Amino acid sequence: MSPRLVPASDDPIGPGATTPITILVNGDPVDGVLGQTLAGVLLASDTLSWRTTPLSGRRRGAFCGIGVCFDCLVVVNGQRDVRACQRRARAGDVVEFHLAPAPPRSDRGE
Repeated sequence: MSPRLVPASDDPIGPGATTPITILVNGDPVDGVLGQTLAGVLLASDTLSWRTTPLSGRRRGAFCGIGVCFDCLVVVNGQRDVRACQRRARAGDVVEFHLAPAPPRSDRGE
């Protein structure tokens, strides 16, 4: 089978009409499209990380994108540990980031 270019007007799986939505992310309104995942809405708003690791304080966001790695955890409507790559955004969702407190500094001058 050889590849062929399908004109956009003939694309049977092309995008349909979109429904705009707004979610609150750490108290700020962020626009998205109904059907997007929370990770998709966050990435489209130029937010690349929304969690920090508890031991090192390193920033995390979408890594695998399929719900295997747990790097994209957020708090949604008060429910902790929601995978942003798996949860579809709904109008009015309240999303908060998992930000661990800064790790203690060692006495070795680090």
